[in-house]
Amino acid sequence: MNSFLIYNPNAGKLSRHPSLIPKVQAILADAGRAVTLRPTAAPGDASRLARECVAAGADHIYVVGGDGTINEVINGIAGSQVPLTPLPGGTANCLAVELGIGTRLRSAARRTAEFTPKRIPLGKCRFASGEERYFIAMAGAGVDADIVRRVNPWLKRSLGKAAYWVAGFTNFFNLLPELQLENDLGAHRGSFALASRIRNYGGDLEIAREVRIEEPYFETVLFEGRFALGYTLYLLGVLTRTHHTMPGVRVCKTDRLRLAAANGRPVYLQLDGEQIGELPAELEVVPNALSLCAPWKT
Repeated sequence: MNSFLIYNPNAGKLSRHPSLIPKVQAILADAGRAVTLRPTAAPGDASRLARECVAAGADHIYVVGGDGTINEVINGIAGSQVPLTPLPGGTANCLAVELGIGTRLRSAARRTAEFTPKRIPLGKCRFASGEERYFIAMAGAGVDADIVRRVNPWLKRSLGKAAYWVAGFTNFFNLLPELQLENDLGAHRGSFALASRIRNYGGDLEIAREVRIEEPYFETVLFEGRFALGYTLYLLGVLTRTHHTMPGVRVCKTDRLRLAAANGRPVYLQLDGEQIGELPAELEVVPNALSLCAPWKT
């Protein structure tokens, strides 16, 4: 066996309970899967560590952290045959919730013997500079990426998901920058576009309701309007699962789209919950890009 566990010691629950990692290591060892620990020390480390593990002949990589840490690891192993098992250790853990892994780290570690690998597609983002980055869960442009950008790191560590609500309210009465979304159905303007590979959003909500991570497409949801106050109604629609039928909301399935700023103001982009840059950007689905281990439902 040549297995590795990459983890972010500053992620959510790990920063508050550093003893969790040795406990998870012991749980995996008891299940016959001894792992070598590979902690991150700075942004970007998880991608580098994942590439090093693949080069060292890894037969399995586990990752403990938030969705951002998982994203980094994916960018180090995409295209390889090495199976990846994500375990919850961050603030929202959208991917772990989506896959039925749950949010309790030790409980999830005990269940890993039940997980099986499945080859899945990934999203890929390409910026105007030519830089490319994979993502597994979602890409969001406009309102939500701006909230991610505004989140105070100290509040995030202290308050968890509530820190995002605090950041959102700081923008509540502002005029929003618009973006243009282009796909095979045409071009449309809005102030928040979500290209999602999963239904779970933020750990508690569903914005994309009919997408499946195994399928080779995005469910794209575009919210129109330039006034932040109008998002109160959109949020109510999301909470009541009626937003797909609301005026000003456009939903479609596509495997490719382009996003660009529409009125001269910068529009930000987040991938898997981490602010990553500014528009313009192109998004596409890459089939058979990752071996993901999870308790898949048959």
